[in-house]
Amino acid sequence: MPKNLIIVDSRRDWQHNDSDIPIITAIDYLRRKHHSEDRRTRVINLCRNLEYGGVGYYCSLLGEARGHHVLPDVRTLLEVRRQSLYRPGLADLQPLLEKATEHLQKGAGETYRLRIFFGWTTEEPMQELARELFERLPMPTLEVQLRANGVWRIQRVCALPIGDLDVVEKTNFHAAIQHYLARRRRKSKPSERPRYDLAILHDPQEALPPSSSRTLKHFVRSGKRLGIHVELISRRDYGRLAEFDALFIRETTRIDHHTYEFARKAEQEGLVVIDDPDSILRCTNKVYLTEILRAHQVPILETVIICKTDLRRLEKRLSYPFVLKVPDGSFSRGVRKVTDPETLRKVAAELFADSDLLLAQPYCYTPFDWRIGMLDRQPLFACQYFMSSNHWQIVRHLDNGRALQGGFRTIPLHEAPTLVLQTAVRAANLIGDGLYGVDLKETSEGVFVVEVNDNPNIDRGIEDGVMGDALYETVLRSLIRRMETSHGRPGTG
Repeated sequence: MPKNLIIVDSRRDWQHNDSDIPIITAIDYLRRKHHSEDRRTRVINLCRNLEYGGVGYYCSLLGEARGHHVLPDVRTLLEVRRQSLYRPGLADLQPLLEKATEHLQKGAGETYRLRIFFGWTTEEPMQELARELFERLPMPTLEVQLRANGVWRIQRVCALPIGDLDVVEKTNFHAAIQHYLARRRRKSKPSERPRYDLAILHDPQEALPPSSSRTLKHFVRSGKRLGIHVELISRRDYGRLAEFDALFIRETTRIDHHTYEFARKAEQEGLVVIDDPDSILRCTNKVYLTEILRAHQVPILETVIICKTDLRRLEKRLSYPFVLKVPDGSFSRGVRKVTDPETLRKVAAELFADSDLLLAQPYCYTPFDWRIGMLDRQPLFACQYFMSSNHWQIVRHLDNGRALQGGFRTIPLHEAPTLVLQTAVRAANLIGDGLYGVDLKETSEGVFVVEVNDNPNIDRGIEDGVMGDALYETVLRSLIRRMETSHGRPGTG
């Protein structure tokens, strides 16, 4: 289990005698007068002077250099000093702020100061806002200055020195830090300490997640068998990423989305990441995929990349019916079949509203698409995804928001056509060495790659139909090997 350290300017700043929370002065920490060489040590920096070049700043800076997980980190210290850096990341909190301040007067010039300790506040109506602010700006203490002019807005956010707290606030702060550290403790004997900590990012409310809640439980149990701690996290846990050794994303990824922010943050923190940011960038854009597959002569269906002025040219290139796609669609979203010029104009107008470029391909119906799971540049599983009943896609999205999916068949890899496997390997290896799902069509004219997906489905009773629990263990063993390489040491089992 990672060790905890609290850094203060002077031991007089910490009046609570907690034997389980080691206290160290800033000078002693900078001089390495501590006994933690564990790179997973969690350091809470409570120095007063957190300005650039100050003692507190250097505690966070050198802590990161030593591999410690420091709160706050240097990036947060720099952000909280400049409104131009932190304001853009808080803009989407306005609806939450308005809800949190419904009980306050909104007259011009009214001000309010909200004090937050590790994402917690005594102001119950503002608790959700406090938690969100802590996730965006993970600081032990925050003072948020609000100003009203018909509506409340965040005027300024700053760190709050613990020496400025009154007696009641110090008691609340102490309770908050205990809660913050306690929720990360796991009761286990030293001999049973997990080798690594793996976070699985998921969204319990997602309609079509890559792994169901039932499946995620199998990942957790498989991790326990392999000696690693697996914890399910959500977007609210952004500020906790540095506590883990690896991040496994099991939520549908997008670029303009918190999943990509999680991947980038985790990579910057030195975590092993699946899906890594580059894979998300490459796989979520079909224009990129088309270009790279075409450049390396991987067989794909004829694909035309068009802009708004290309519709007439498109009709000369492709015969009706054909398919229009947005570059970043997923789960059959943003994929439309057009059968005549009138439909083309209507569908194109709808899709161009969200994208300056579209892709067009010949309509190529097959009863099923091949899905070849890839991991570490090798095939992992082989599935046939059948088209939804009376539909030409695997997933049929209804007007009422429901989604109807076709059937499936999982087969042993040795029974999958050799050409399908070889083509999948060629396609996925152009993206990276992570976890991918390659979709292919097998026709009388050959095998064609439809797309390469990061974040592929792995679900109980479907993709694990041949391997069973061995599928989950294979994925986790890959993450373990990557963590061992990253940490420069082998595991212990």
